[in-house]
Amino acid sequence: MISASGAEATPRGETGKSLKDQYRWQLWIIVAVNTLFLYGVVQANAIKVDGLRAIFTDAQNLLPVGVALIVATVLNGLLSADAKARVVFFRWHHALPGHRAFSEYAVRDPRIDVAALEKIHGGPLPTDAVEQNRTWYRMYKSIENDPAVRQAHRDYLFMRDYTGLCAVFIALYGAAAMFTIPSMRVRLTYLVVLSAQFVLVRQAACNYGIRFVTTALARKTGKEVPAAKPPKATKPRARKPKADAASDAGA
Repeated sequence: MISASGAEATPRGETGKSLKDQYRWQLWIIVAVNTLFLYGVVQANAIKVDGLRAIFTDAQNLLPVGVALIVATVLNGLLSADAKARVVFFRWHHALPGHRAFSEYAVRDPRIDVAALEKIHGGPLPTDAVEQNRTWYRMYKSIENDPAVRQAHRDYLFMRDYTGLCAVFIALYGAAAMFTIPSMRVRLTYLVVLSAQFVLVRQAACNYGIRFVTTALARKTGKEVPAAKPPKATKPRARKPKADAASDAGA
């Protein structure tokens, strides 16, 4: 969850797990796959240069890979939510997607009724980046447990953390490759693969972040300003026939 001040706190679902706990195992798989990929590239290059015996005799190649795995895991935990948002949105100041909630995203999303948002806010929507984030956050907090909002939030957090890992992979795994792969062509190819992973994941995280912000606003307007229901059709009442005068008189 993105707070008004940029701090992060992940709400818990019905199972008691926070959103980050729900996808933590996926991040471990990503780290493991990237580590195995680096190891495979290193070993394939060693086999090509020195033959099959290099797998057993060139054990020092494993040391940079192991160190890279440990450091990458630690650094990803040290990266703050603000730092990861800067990487995702390529902004140093006002990087959180909530900073542009109304001026950019709400007006472009056909699901969002901007007039309804102004009615909920009680006046014109803010244009200042800090105030936009604060206002959006207040609206988000009132519906944070909505299933659609929670799913959008989880998707964004996962892809944002994945983007942070990709940046760490380029820095650390790329450095490890420079020391362990003698072939310049193989090293450059490996760095291109890491860079392509970063570009694709970062763009996906950016899209998910915007989707998270707009989904919260769309659900907010849907809950606060429900569509007018058509009036119920009423059947005309049947008139009772008047009693006969002779019958009333007892004739």
